[in-house]
Amino acid sequence: MLKAVILIGGPQKGTRFRPLSFEVPKPLFPVAGVPMIQHHIEACAQVAGMQEILLIGFYQPDEPLTRFLEAAQQEFNLPIRYLQEFAPLGTGGGLYHFRDQILAGGPEAFFVLNADVCSDFPLSTMLDVHRHQPHPFLLLGTTANRTQSLNYGCIVENPQTHEVLHYVEKPSTFVSDIINCGIYLFSPEALKPLRDVFQRNQQDGQLEDSSGLWPGAGTIRLEQDVFSALAGQGQIYVHLTDGIWSQIKSAGSALYASRLYLSQYQLTHPERLAKHTPGGPRIRGNVYIHPTAKVAPSAVLGPNVSIGEGVTMGEGVRLRESIVLHGATLQEHTCVLHSIVGWGSTIGRWARVEGTPNDPNPNDPRAHMDSESLFKDGKLLPAITILGCRVRIPAEVLILNSIVLPHKELSRSFTNQIIL
Repeated sequence: MLKAVILIGGPQKGTRFRPLSFEVPKPLFPVAGVPMIQHHIEACAQVAGMQEILLIGFYQPDEPLTRFLEAAQQEFNLPIRYLQEFAPLGTGGGLYHFRDQILAGGPEAFFVLNADVCSDFPLSTMLDVHRHQPHPFLLLGTTANRTQSLNYGCIVENPQTHEVLHYVEKPSTFVSDIINCGIYLFSPEALKPLRDVFQRNQQDGQLEDSSGLWPGAGTIRLEQDVFSALAGQGQIYVHLTDGIWSQIKSAGSALYASRLYLSQYQLTHPERLAKHTPGGPRIRGNVYIHPTAKVAPSAVLGPNVSIGEGVTMGEGVRLRESIVLHGATLQEHTCVLHSIVGWGSTIGRWARVEGTPNDPNPNDPRAHMDSESLFKDGKLLPAITILGCRVRIPAEVLILNSIVLPHKELSRSFTNQIIL
């Protein structure tokens, strides 16, 4: 039997996802029409022998998360449970804290997936590699150019055996063009090194605090505390993929991930892609339209467009490289390019909302990466435009390369600004 663990983080994370994460936990943000972590769950559910999926994080189990889990369990006919950390425990602390739950039933191995990655998730291939040559840790890796590799965990492998010889998280100089995808397959023995880190943290803390257990002992960083320490000891191996992959750290990267997933739908979910029909809107490229959305027949949509539940679009709307969220209204002849329109927002007729694409492509040396600042020399760098929830944009104005916080009612045009 197999299990999967999805690490969803917590509200102290996802700050680069604001203002969108004000309204919904980042793991539930819609990417290509479905919640971000649904892509992970779909991939896990397709692996033969999968018995249970566990979500680990520090979010409160609120109504949206509970409702999503209930719906996912019914759809995929699998137990899917959320395990809430008592404090943020890092990428490895939750795995150790909930080790009994993970190992219950005696799984052969378990997948570990970071929630904030976009991938085609070659999990069955990873399982075949593991079964052919079992080791405690199998990492999924991909390639990046020399410049962008500095933004990721870098892996030096033995090209014959694929053993990880050296691992450095976000190095200051070039180490390798192989980067960590944040998708792993662990054997049960992989939890032993996490126990060693926990015990070492506990001992170090007790040297400073003789009152008892140091509360920080449970914080374990998989990348620095485990991968870097064990590299070259015959325990960690890497499987390289040439499939789609990107991180989803910010709203801009969510738009890029949406493009990747929409293109993947051609193979995996063609039923999710809109098709041009007589009397319907003009579709260009890959477009997702929720069944409840009302789109005027003269609208032109695509490529890379995702339209959420209950959205209304008037005549002559032009939409490209954008995500429009639940309940938004785009009035006649609006133009939205490289933007995310928040829940329940309204854009007036003949208004133009436009951003600048900043695709976090690890193989594009000019890409603006999520780890970089939003500002330079006191000015907001060009990026996609984001409208928070229930923003009202009047007719005939231009919003360019700006971020508008929720519940704002604008009266004029803005360029390169954060509108508080």
